[in-house]
Amino acid sequence: MEEILTVIGDSYSGYANYLWNEMTHPAWHNYFYWLIGVSAFFFGLELIKPWREKQSKFRKDFWLDFFYMFFNFFLFSLIIYNAASNVVVHFFNDLLASIGITNLVAFEVMSWPIWAHLLVGFLVRDFVQWWVHRLLHYSPRLWEYHKVHHSVEQMGFAAHLRYHWMENVVYRTIEYIPLALIGISLRDFFIIHIFTLAVGHFNHSNFKLNLGPLKYIFNNPQMHIWHHAYDIPKDKPYGINFGITLSIWDYIFKTDYIPYEGRDIRLGFPGIEDFPKDFVGQNLHGFGKIVSLEEPAKVKPKERDQVLS
Repeated sequence: MEEILTVIGDSYSGYANYLWNEMTHPAWHNYFYWLIGVSAFFFGLELIKPWREKQSKFRKDFWLDFFYMFFNFFLFSLIIYNAASNVVVHFFNDLLASIGITNLVAFEVMSWPIWAHLLVGFLVRDFVQWWVHRLLHYSPRLWEYHKVHHSVEQMGFAAHLRYHWMENVVYRTIEYIPLALIGISLRDFFIIHIFTLAVGHFNHSNFKLNLGPLKYIFNNPQMHIWHHAYDIPKDKPYGINFGITLSIWDYIFKTDYIPYEGRDIRLGFPGIEDFPKDFVGQNLHGFGKIVSLEEPAKVKPKERDQVLS
């Protein structure tokens, strides 16, 4: 017990010191200012050349999403996630050691050229995240958490980081072993993370960019807005366009759907009118009674074809 308390204490103090250092010592490897810089860049694009010109510059729930950015990437880690995850990793490593496994690395990718291990790390992480994203839509329990992200009714860059804190737990838990197996360094993870942060902001932004053939590889606002559509195809009731950074997985697994330019389509999901509008209500959502897998969005059977977005 004393050992666990030490891990928790060290985690809190270590992360608090890290966060304070991030805020007070700007540097190229400083995530706090990368988040601000990337966000300011895409906000600038939205102001200069908005895709939806009639949408307010400070769209509906802009400040709520702005708070989510810092809560999910900094405050949540400081409050609970960092300590809890360190305890879990500690137990997991002890369990592996008890059966004679002291190193999970299966592929020594760090001995490869830097472009190679960055590429492998990015592809592995994005592929895992794509499947986790589908799981968030297929599982009734996880969908209730994921509804927070889909409660966005006007799209903008900051909507990227509006999500329930349980999504952090789900994503990071499932990502852990695949990334540990390839032994990606913290430096590489940082570079990959900043790149995916930028693409994620782009996907949700009120901005249009013609990617040409690259649209079949990289996710983009014209594709991702359909993922947030209120009305989706009858033959795909659990969702479409699950791509996080890459769109290619959707084309490979036949979950792509872009019937026309969806600039002004309605966003959300059936029942969004009654969904919590405040931060506390949204982050307490999902812990109560859930519906069955056959009725994932709490709607009548005849409405099931419009379920999930």
